[in-house]
Amino acid sequence: MPNLSRRRFLVEVAATTTVFGVGCKTGRRRTQGDIRRAAMIVPAVPTREGAGVQLRRALGSGDLPLLDPFLLLDEIHSDRQQDWIAGFPTHPHRGFETVSYLISGTFEHADSVGNHGTIGPGDVQWMTAGRGIVHSEMPKQEPGKDLWGLQLWVNLPANKKMTAPRYQELSKSTIPELDVVDARVRLVAGAIGPTRGPIDGVAVAPIFLDADVPAGGLFRHEVPREDNTFAYVLAGELQFGAAATTVKRGELVVLESGREVAASSERGGRFLLLSAAPLGEPVARRGPFVMNTKQELRQAFRDYRDGTLVDKVESVEPIAAPGPT
Repeated sequence: MPNLSRRRFLVEVAATTTVFGVGCKTGRRRTQGDIRRAAMIVPAVPTREGAGVQLRRALGSGDLPLLDPFLLLDEIHSDRQQDWIAGFPTHPHRGFETVSYLISGTFEHADSVGNHGTIGPGDVQWMTAGRGIVHSEMPKQEPGKDLWGLQLWVNLPANKKMTAPRYQELSKSTIPELDVVDARVRLVAGAIGPTRGPIDGVAVAPIFLDADVPAGGLFRHEVPREDNTFAYVLAGELQFGAAATTVKRGELVVLESGREVAASSERGGRFLLLSAAPLGEPVARRGPFVMNTKQELRQAFRDYRDGTLVDKVESVEPIAAPGPT
């Protein structure tokens, strides 16, 4: 049956097509040029962050330093406590937003604003660091079970970098799930037809989807033509664009300009789709700070050193997970 799936996909994105399905206007004509093609494929590379957490970085490495406004995408996926038990103790941020998306396991977090809580499987935390925040993120998972999560960094425009810190913390139950052609999709941000994701008030108006495509299935979704768009494959493998370019688990595909993302999977696959309007501003980044100029970056480090990055620092060190047993 795999060949039938591939033939179906190629027929669907032939030179002129009629698109049906959620998120598209019924009967609207599309040309092949409207389907975003794969521009480049970037494999996630192993690295360490925090206090020694082993993870894989798909965006923010030498192969793909950034895709405006996206700055970084890291994935943790391991059942070995020693890979992640040290966590991410107290550290600062300024000038951008962090997005934590958890698939299995939990993280306990605390920050200088006074927030303290836990995110679990299927939950999302969208944190706007703004002018400055100090926080910690510590893993909680039973020995021998998977800790699987991702963190995305999204840049803020210059006029929002010094805004007040803000949290949008969403439980699994608040995130809509719906069918898009053959795929089952979790909608974190953006819209599919009349349904909108719960994340709002983000300057770059992002689309954030988690799409699970069954064997032989299709996925199609409109995105603004001017957006920068990529997909990261969480499981299996998928074919993207009119050329049906294969992208495997642990690979990120940057998609060329176009009005629609189209994907199929011969044996089944799952991916995150991220899309947003580029800011087109200079980026000065180092460690936990992302600003527009080197001078602003130096000021951020001075503020943190002098204790003025945040107005008041509460206790931000939650109890860490038990050590390996």
